[in-house]
Amino acid sequence: MKPPAQIKPWISIEEMAEWVREAPTRDDYRKRLVIWLTTIYSYHANQIADMLQVSKQAVWLWIGQYNKNGPEGLNRSGRGGRRWAFLSWAQEEDLLMSLEKEAVDGELLTAKQMLPKIEAAVGESVSMAYVYRLLHRHRWRKIGPRPRHVKADREAQETFKKTSRKSSKTN
Repeated sequence: MKPPAQIKPWISIEEMAEWVREAPTRDDYRKRLVIWLTTIYSYHANQIADMLQVSKQAVWLWIGQYNKNGPEGLNRSGRGGRRWAFLSWAQEEDLLMSLEKEAVDGELLTAKQMLPKIEAAVGESVSMAYVYRLLHRHRWRKIGPRPRHVKADREAQETFKKTSRKSSKTN
């Protein structure tokens, strides 16, 4: 059988015991306990995984992070979030604030109408999906229906009302 993992001595045994007890969350406690059990009792990764009900891969990951960066290695941030963006969050907010007046006045009603203005702010061509994601990220939504269709012709509507046949149903 393969020997148990070796833990680098970043802190003393007494400091490690205190470090494990001071874990702020349950997940942090579990990670620190993996290091403790490996250091003090020389348990194998699969034994620790069974005891703590975590995967063996997680145990090896936490041991590797601790050995590489010490106690701070276990405080890594999550994997989610925006890894790249055309604009920062604040720049996106400023852009949408500049478009808000036109949107409230009914001049900008669709994402397609916003696309050229957003492309100008970004400085390159962007897809419609980017526009929709941008609006969704900042919780923009259509508040009410348009007062009339964009291509509606009022004169044609009035003429139709005057020249159309009356309905046979009367009240």
